[in-house]
Amino acid sequence: MCGIVGYVGARKTAPIILEGLRRLEYRGYDSAGIAVVGADGSLLIRRASGKLHNLEEAVQLSPVDGHFGIGHTRWATHGRPTEENAHPHTGPAKNVVLVHNGIVENYLDLRRELEARGHVFITETDTEVVAHLVEVYLDGGQSFEEAVRTTVKRINGVFALAIMSCREPGKIIAARNGPPVVIGLGENEYFVASDVPAILSHTRDMFFLDDGDLAVVTCDGVKLMDFEGTPIKRQVTHILWDPILAEKGGYKHFMLKEIYEQPRAVRDTLLGRVGQESGHIFLEEMAITPEEFAGFQHIRIVACGTSWHAGLTGKFMIERLARLPVEVDYGSEFRYRDPIIPERTLTVVISQSGETADTIAAQREAKQKGSKTLAICNVIGSMIPREASGTLLTHAGPEIGVASTKAFTSQVTALFVLAMYLGQQRGTLSDEASRSLVGELVRLPGKLEHLLGKENHYEDIAKALFRATDFLYLGRGIHFPIALEGALKLKEISYIHAEGYPAGEMKHGPNALIDEKLPVVVLAAYDPADASSRIRYEKTLSNIQEVKAREGIVIGIINEGDEDARKMCSYAIEIPTTSEMLLPLLEIVPLQLLAYHIAVRLGCDVDQPRNLAKSVTVE
Repeated sequence: MCGIVGYVGARKTAPIILEGLRRLEYRGYDSAGIAVVGADGSLLIRRASGKLHNLEEAVQLSPVDGHFGIGHTRWATHGRPTEENAHPHTGPAKNVVLVHNGIVENYLDLRRELEARGHVFITETDTEVVAHLVEVYLDGGQSFEEAVRTTVKRINGVFALAIMSCREPGKIIAARNGPPVVIGLGENEYFVASDVPAILSHTRDMFFLDDGDLAVVTCDGVKLMDFEGTPIKRQVTHILWDPILAEKGGYKHFMLKEIYEQPRAVRDTLLGRVGQESGHIFLEEMAITPEEFAGFQHIRIVACGTSWHAGLTGKFMIERLARLPVEVDYGSEFRYRDPIIPERTLTVVISQSGETADTIAAQREAKQKGSKTLAICNVIGSMIPREASGTLLTHAGPEIGVASTKAFTSQVTALFVLAMYLGQQRGTLSDEASRSLVGELVRLPGKLEHLLGKENHYEDIAKALFRATDFLYLGRGIHFPIALEGALKLKEISYIHAEGYPAGEMKHGPNALIDEKLPVVVLAAYDPADASSRIRYEKTLSNIQEVKAREGIVIGIINEGDEDARKMCSYAIEIPTTSEMLLPLLEIVPLQLLAYHIAVRLGCDVDQPRNLAKSVTVE
């Protein structure tokens, strides 16, 4: 997602900021900008849409010179990816300038309040209201620090901010509530960034802000406080990464890094799309009207590999929340069977890269037969979004590991958002139910972080089972696609044969495979508030008994505190409770980590497994 770089020191600022932004390009962006305060106190801003070289050209044509400044690469959420909407943004008197990652959820209310006081807004962004607020409090007699603290306490949402004021030269104030902020410590110079690689070439001594932290950065040092002004301390870390490790963020493999990025990826995919108070879903900038969404009578989902598993998960979500029939097709098979596409069909095409050849061909087949297409994709500007009537960008960030992890969870998140939107437009999802589901959605990143804190447990299970030659994964209903995806992860990176199967089909064949050597992963988590989920759970416990009766090794994915299920399992992995429709997003994380640790123990190349490519751009 967005990138932030800031610098205070004796060196020329612009080259340092532009270099830092270049190192953050992997995060994805569609515009960029820089603000520097000159020696005479003047504010110099340059912005450009598109790639960073456009901003560099703008700076070459009209140089900016000074010793403190901030820069930003933006991925649009509120407002189109134009030069006008690019960061940095200023207040009306241009005494305050800032850059922002995240979203101000109450920006409309704040904007109306400021407009009533005579403020005029020149952009479509939520960020501009923050600059206006800081100026209001400065004009009211507060110090720069006080004005920022007062402002951040009025913002609802998640944000990382870097703010400067012409009234107090040589000072950057950074604040965090959600997105990361790192402070770099040099010799009489200091840095602000959204990720370590941006400033690693200048300093290896850094610390990370926690949520609710505010840092005042000057040439004399860094002063830390919370949003109330109480002084705090953070531990300085000396970074020892080489360039490759810096790119991996200190993780041993890209895959592990990307597994740990899933809370952020889910959060970013939700940004700007869900109203926490109202429960409403917002899908903007599509050539599909709300009336058309309400009028669709059929949904087709087309994808390949992991994206197909996401699509199959989405089928359960859409059918339950929007009451629409859904068919899920493999992109590689779709056009070869001359599919029948009825009128008023929406075809959803899913691809991490947006360049999957089979999925592109399926998309064109659907369009040729009169269907509107909606892309769920991680790469803006790729072929599939360009040819779609609308796009849900997943905002997972670059995914380097061949075995997809964070792209999958982001796709499932986007499909859930789409299911809710369809349900709201069709009148099948009440406001009360919407608010409840959105509440569960926004709590998911925290629950994912909780699961990721148990990595040693998954490693211990992998240590006990990595010599197995076969695995069986079982799930019922919406959990069956997660059984498929868990099996695929293990196959892809460990080369162990694994099979996902509907748990209700065990008596129709798979029982013949079970013996004392076969690990069987059973998805047995459930939603206690959902009667149908409870029924599914009870039937799944019967499946566990079938496996135990045949001396199979049971690895159960179960609810936290479920002692009945725990007693039946050889190994139990407990996950937090949530809505039945959202449990797949929690279940998949332990399966990813189990596959990862098994593959590592076997000495496999988890990032680049044999015979596989990240993006399949040929049939």
